[in-house]
Amino acid sequence: MRAATAPAALAGAVLVQSQPTDADTDWMLALAAREPLVLGVVGWVDLTAADAPGRIAHLAAQPKMRALRPMLQAIEDSEWLLGDAVAPAIAAMAAHGLRLDALAQPRHLPMLARFVDRWPDLPVVIDHAAKPDAASGVLDPWRDDIAALAARGVYCKLSGLRTEQAPGQSADDLASYVDHLTTCFGARLMWGSDWPVLTRFGATYAEWLADAKRLAGLSGAASERLFAGCAREFYAQSLSDALAGELP
Repeated sequence: MRAATAPAALAGAVLVQSQPTDADTDWMLALAAREPLVLGVVGWVDLTAADAPGRIAHLAAQPKMRALRPMLQAIEDSEWLLGDAVAPAIAAMAAHGLRLDALAQPRHLPMLARFVDRWPDLPVVIDHAAKPDAASGVLDPWRDDIAALAARGVYCKLSGLRTEQAPGQSADDLASYVDHLTTCFGARLMWGSDWPVLTRFGATYAEWLADAKRLAGLSGAASERLFAGCAREFYAQSLSDALAGELP
């Protein structure tokens, strides 16, 4: 990560889970404990497990623990997050001040609107803008569904879009998606690098950062908000000397 982000003057990063295992979360927390560059961790918990509330309480006590991310995209049932089996864990997350990263797809957006209505005290960020079908240039019904969540005060990550494109497509083909996200979410939109996953699609951290800056078309305080301030706010970080605070 240090090598990949060298041109970006990286001030810090939030590590986000990639495996639905406790071991992955424990490894990230151990790394965060000894690595000042890691400012926060988004982990994973089996939210349907009987001991989930206890596990959540334990994780929330770790200094750099910030959020949990169930891998909704890999769960066939689009309504899973609304199930009774998940409710005790969600209540524990809210009680212990954690946040929810929603690794969602467009099919989940109507459900997420009902979820945030049910759990108004749990901060939610939509990862990868819910992965719209950028390969085909499809905007609807994603466009209206994600706007409905923005109207509810949800946060969103400007990330993951390059990995949804077809081989050979240009980042410029994402302009309609980025315009919609910046318009809908405004100060509640945060950039995410999707590193190192995006390297499997032929892009680099620095390239996506430059593409996002160009497509967002922001400057000054608005640009700082997109690339640092929003993430600090959502994940409750304190970066007094931050030049940039990008999210992997």
